Order: sequence, then C-alpha cells, then structure tokens
Amino acid sequence: MKALLLENIHPDAVGRLEDAGLEVIRRPSALGEADLAAELPGVAVLGIRSKTRLSADLLAAAPDLLAVGAFCIGTDQIDLAAASALGVAVFNAPYSNTRSVVELTLAEIIALTRRLTEKDGAMHRGVWDKTATGAHEVRGRTLGIVGYGNIGAQLSVVSEALGMRVVYYDTADKLALGNARRCISMSELLEVSDVVSLHVDGRPSNSSLFGEKEFSQMRRGALFLNLCRGFVIDHEALRRHLLSGHLAGAAVDVFPEEPQSAGEEFASVLRGVPNVILTPHIGGSTEEAQADIGAFVGAKLAEFVADGATSLSVNLPQVALPPASGSHRLAYLHSNVPGVLAEINSVLAAHGVNVEAQLLGTRGELGYVLTDIGVDYPDRVIEQLRAMGPTVRLRTLS
Repeated sequence: MKALLLENIHPDAVGRLEDAGLEVIRRPSALGEADLAAELPGVAVLGIRSKTRLSADLLAAAPDLLAVGAFCIGTDQIDLAAASALGVAVFNAPYSNTRSVVELTLAEIIALTRRLTEKDGAMHRGVWDKTATGAHEVRGRTLGIVGYGNIGAQLSVVSEALGMRVVYYDTADKLALGNARRCISMSELLEVSDVVSLHVDGRPSNSSLFGEKEFSQMRRGALFLNLCRGFVIDHEALRRHLLSGHLAGAAVDVFPEEPQSAGEEFASVLRGVPNVILTPHIGGSTEEAQADIGAFVGAKLAEFVADGATSLSVNLPQVALPPASGSHRLAYLHSNVPGVLAEINSVLAAHGVNVEAQLLGTRGELGYVLTDIGVDYPDRVIEQLRAMGPTVRLRTLS
C-alpha cells in the first residue's frame, strides 16, 4: 500500500504510516488537479493540508484510495459527500492546533492594542517615538468572540486570565466558560466589544459573514481579527474602515486567495495599511502543533488501514472494534437500510462461518459493520457480500 503526503506534512505522520506497513511518498507542496490525478493511481492513503482541493472528479479517479487525512482542522477543501459515496474515510485534527491559534490571537491582540508594529517599524527607520498615545492595556477591555467552538472557547478562558471581559456569539447553544457572556445576536456583540475575533468554521453559509454592515456596527477605535477562513469577510470593507479611522487596527491570517507555494507574490488590499498585522495562514503553524497533528492524523489513518477503525472520522459512521488475533476482519460499508446486518450474517451462516465479534454503527445514509470471523472461509463468502445490494465498499483485513 502507498501513502502520498502533500504540503510538507510533519515527519511524525510518516513514522505512523510506515509502522503500519505503508510505503510513504512525500511532496513539499500542494498539487494542481491534473498533477494530483496523475499521482493518485495506486495510492491508498492521501495526506493533505488546506491548499489541496479534492473534488468529486478527483476522488472518482482514485479507485485505490481508502482514506484521506486532512492534517489541519478544516475539511471544506474535500468533497465529503463524494468521499462518503465512494467509501473513502476522511480524518482531520480538530484539536491539535487549538492552542497555537489561541496564542497567536492573543499575541496579535496585545500587539495591536500597544501598536507594536508601528513602533517597531519606526525604530527600524531610526525614529525614536517614545509616546503612550494610542497604546492601551488589554486588561479591562471587552473581547467579542464570533464562533465559540474549540478555539473560541479556549481563547475565552485564556483572555479572562489576562483580565479581559469576554462576550461571544454562536449560532449553536454553547455553554459559557468562566465569566463569558453569550450575546443573542452578532449586533449585540459588536456594540459592546473593543476587540472582535472571528473563529467560525468553513461551512458555505459563513461566506461573506462579515462585511460593510458588521464593520459599521463595530465601536469606533475597535480592533478586528480574523484567523479562521478568508472568505468570511469583505476585505475591501475592512480596508475602508481602517483607513477612515473607524477601526484602530486589524490582524488577518487567512485570505480568499492565497499563494500556492513559498516565493509566490502575496496580493491583498490590506498591504500597507497602518496598524494591520498580516500573517501567511500560520495560526496553527507551530512546531508543537504540527507534530501533534502529524501524530494524531497519522495514527487515525494507520488504525483505519490496519483495523478498519473509524473513530473521529468526519464522514463515516464511527466504529472501532478491538483487534483480535487468529481471525480475519470484514469492514463493510453500506447504505443505511433495514436488514443489512441480518443479510450479512445469513451469508456467513450459509457457509458455516462463525462470527467471533461484530459491531455496527450508522451515520446518516451510511452504515458500517466490522465483523471478525475465522481465517478459513471460501472465496464465495466475499463474492456474495460484495454483491449485496446495499454494498458501498468491502475490505478484508487479516
């Protein structure tokens, strides 16, 4: 089996996959659709980050592909519906880089509040500007968090430790941590926040979430940060509100269009705007986070290949059966219709095959069964199971 890892994925992932018996091929950057299509034949496991796009057409052109590892938080770069229909498991790292994003957010809030980038630039030009004008403490200021998931919630806790007041808005009913207060609308949050930080996910409904209307509702002199997705904000509107002085500063880590590789020119309307921190999509790019992501996603891929375990898969039913010695495992993905388990066991019983362990899980339109059987069984068993009407994909694991 081959594993193809793109976008300079951490070596810890390589070790996990090689230990599982896979031959690992590494590429330092993302590949375009045509180049990736040429690489995929014979590849069982594909590892990507945020720049590789996996369309339905690409997935359909990869019949050997068993699993995709997104070595990042988001999976919106993958056509999950197409992957599910083809029986391709998708795994990501929903928690591994949370702390890194939180720390960068806090660092940028402090840097903007103290206007450190302007002071630094002046010093490099030989200008000694020792003044407190426009510089503030973060203590006592109100942080408004839009999106109270893993990152937003941890940012809430750490910000309070710095003495900030925290309010948050989320479309889901999320439990407030510490002394944070939930706002019933985005407008309420914008009216009271000295700093607004976005931490929403990449679902299509979040496109253009923050534009002219929302920037206008922010308090004069407030700060704005976006470390989630580039397409959720109107960058032209942000520029206008910064240049007008309505907003005192901003930090942006993600952009609608980003260079595909190092050395390619970065273009943005925010370049050159005072008190604006621009970073090249590095929210989760610390050595610690990348090592954790590599180990975590690599382990999930290795477990799926070896044992059929789908724990924390983002698209398939989550099923994990402890490995058993002296047996073969059947990993059967199927349409979620009544009677499938009975039909599987009828086929096995008809050939005198004993079931030693079995576990079924369902998720939406899919069901997934792991079945351990004895090592001696006729080939006809596999043929009949594969020919069953609800079959999406069947693997045999020793």
